Amino acid sequence: MTGLSRFERPVVVQLRHHGSERIVLDVNDAAAILLRDLPRETEKRKIAMDACLQVLRGQAHPPAARRAFVAAALEAKILRGD
Repeated sequence: MTGLSRFERPVVVQLRHHGSERIVLDVNDAAAILLRDLPRETEKRKIAMDACLQVLRGQAHPPAARRAFVAAALEAKILRGD
């Protein structure tokens, strides 16, 4: 399934203020970060979670989930590279 949910380009996030950067390569990584590291329930986080779940169910393609994840990461101020 990872091959089917892989992002064309990785997304780089920094989860803690002085933590190291993390490279997000696929929908599974993005969903895990959304669940564990972005506890604040916002509309962009919800959209990103829904997009990730749709990809994992085979109902959508990874670029849609990547775009939604980038938007949620930007809102949460953890985006370092797109």
